[in-house]
Amino acid sequence: MNLREMNWMQVEAYLKEDDRIVIPLGSTEQHAYLSLFTDAILAERVALDACEPLGVPVCPVLPYGMTPRFLAYPGTISLRSETYLALLEDLVASLHGQGFRRFVFVNGHGGNTPIWPALSVWFEKHTDSTGIFHDWWRSAKTWRIVTETDPVAMHASWMENFPWTRLTGISQPEGAKPAIMPEQLHDLPPDMIRSYLGDGNFGGRYERSDVEMHAIWAVAVEETQRIVAAI
Repeated sequence: MNLREMNWMQVEAYLKEDDRIVIPLGSTEQHAYLSLFTDAILAERVALDACEPLGVPVCPVLPYGMTPRFLAYPGTISLRSETYLALLEDLVASLHGQGFRRFVFVNGHGGNTPIWPALSVWFEKHTDSTGIFHDWWRSAKTWRIVTETDPVAMHASWMENFPWTRLTGISQPEGAKPAIMPEQLHDLPPDMIRSYLGDGNFGGRYERSDVEMHAIWAVAVEETQRIVAAI
């Protein structure tokens, strides 16, 4: 159930039967030759695919997150941690006031993950509610099939190259790029990070077959669905 395709009366009727809601979290940042919206596209899609059989509503994806390292790449947009936390707290408080009590955050951007300890304080104060933060791509089963497919799975590489994150008319480079470990970029300013990364891919192949990507996606959807069903 896509919240953008519901009216308020339908949501009110849903709340008489259930109090779960899913909030996809994304980012708008460089992904080499893929869409700047890659993290948001993937978070929202895996949430919608997982929740459709369950009848649990999914909020529109939050397209901005914390990504200060990539600000030297045009089109990247980053929020300060205090801004991001305040935004998420307001979002949850709004839904809580209407009767939602079980929240699953389906996160598509690693830079957002550090916000969870601070956001979890909200749930500690509201003991009638439960929150789960789910990094969909690195959950146990999903990450296992990713690394079994290709152990060099990096930011903006093949592992994020799905049919729905590609751009029309944009070709991917052939071959594989030497891996650059994230720790090599630790504490570097954005312009220096861009000089290290070049096109933005952290390393590995730029694409793999759609058969392989759909197999990974099926596992990711099943794993996300299990989490939403169990909360």
